[in-house]
Amino acid sequence: MAQAYMTETGSGGTGPRRPGFRLRRLVQRLRGDRGIWRRGIVTAALALLLALVMLLHAQIPNAVGNLGSLSETFLPWLGVVGIPLLLILALVRKSATALIAMVVPVTVWLNLFGGLLGDKTGSGGDLTVATHNVNAENPDPSGTARDVAASGADVLALEELKASEVPVYERALAPVYKYHSVQGTVGLWSKYPLGGVKAVDIKLGWTRAMRATVDTPQGQIAVYVAHMPSVRVKLAAGFTARQRDTSADALGEAIVHEQLDKVILLGDLNGTMNDRALNEVTSQMRSTQGAAGSGFGFSWPASFPMARIDQIMVRGVEPMSSWTLPRTGSDHLPVAARVKVGTGS
Repeated sequence: MAQAYMTETGSGGTGPRRPGFRLRRLVQRLRGDRGIWRRGIVTAALALLLALVMLLHAQIPNAVGNLGSLSETFLPWLGVVGIPLLLILALVRKSATALIAMVVPVTVWLNLFGGLLGDKTGSGGDLTVATHNVNAENPDPSGTARDVAASGADVLALEELKASEVPVYERALAPVYKYHSVQGTVGLWSKYPLGGVKAVDIKLGWTRAMRATVDTPQGQIAVYVAHMPSVRVKLAAGFTARQRDTSADALGEAIVHEQLDKVILLGDLNGTMNDRALNEVTSQMRSTQGAAGSGFGFSWPASFPMARIDQIMVRGVEPMSSWTLPRTGSDHLPVAARVKVGTGS
């Protein structure tokens, strides 16, 4: 059979190209491009800078505008946004130098967050817990209560409870939860008896944290519910988080002195697990999302989640699975987890 393909001839005639002809021609063109290594030096430098920021985020000082905590709050997004933008610039500039440099931030990002990309959820467990910042301005508190109760949680924590709406939540949750306690603007609902209920002082002057013993069939657990002060990003002041940081230290101190071995923390901490300001808490507890979740589990804002600031953390119990729940009338997503309390379950 006659050859089905023809190559370009010196006379300028053309015919169908052999497979790979255009790729070879592109490679030859790039080989002849003497600027391929000189172009894109700035893009390459930005790629290396991005890698350093992600790798050394703990060294970014908080002295000026809490820049360290701000960068750690949105740390995954530095790579999610920055890497594609720099890659596009490298391709537009046709820069071999920039393209090679991109390997560094990609490697750093995968080292930091690659473990969260997989699905670590497992089966089993004997206790389901959930937490939700219901938002004081929630237009449908009863609907929100029914939605989170439908999650099947045995223990449910609610934050940012408006005093006038507390009876609404109590009525809506009563059919599912026999026991509950509200302390200030936080509350705990449980299918199992509660004891040792008390407010926890997190240095605010009013109650936004509580502690209770939940008497589960597998044994007693200390459950803390907390709502850390809000943080803001202001042009003049930067990341205003000092009050949040002080409260986090106080909460961590309370958990340090907890007498029970099995502890669960539920709440809106207004900070991520990467944020150094929460070290007093995160250093002694595990995140259920990091240990047994799928993906990042972002919970705020509900319209386009960008950060995991609603946390379920444990000590002395084993996380089995962790997930976010469907959106309610709040600006936060509810989060839930299944844990193993008893050694024989």
